[in-house]
Amino acid sequence: MSTVLTKKEVPMVESHSLQLVFGVSEVQDKISWYLAKALKEKGYEAATPSVLNFLGALECGENYGSEIARNLGVSRQMVAKTVKTLCQMGFLEQVSNEGKQKPIVFTELGERLMSDSRQLLADLDQVLMAELGEKTLMTLLKQLEKIKTLF
Repeated sequence: MSTVLTKKEVPMVESHSLQLVFGVSEVQDKISWYLAKALKEKGYEAATPSVLNFLGALECGENYGSEIARNLGVSRQMVAKTVKTLCQMGFLEQVSNEGKQKPIVFTELGERLMSDSRQLLADLDQVLMAELGEKTLMTLLKQLEKIKTLF
């Protein structure tokens, strides 16, 4: 990473925190793409990283659009549009109830997708432990948890 902006030559300080942000983001992207590819090989053609990231943010039981929007930091309109698409894909459904909002729940296909995703991630755990060592992986996870508590 450059320490000087090229146009105005404003000095830039090196930052381990910035490297951490970029590194974590890149790891998340790579795992998302790995998972999407593996799920497509299992027959889940619609399993893109963005679909998986959205579904991964949902609870196993009932979900509500306003809560999803708040948790993801997006508009309720964006959530409604995404939920409609995922309902058409067969992963989610909105069930009728007496309240103002319709609960959003996983369909059987959606639950199978999430179950298969978890299994693929568990398989990836084995690869990471073989490559890094279980102790190193566990230390890394503990350190990430510690960093999260700082904010």
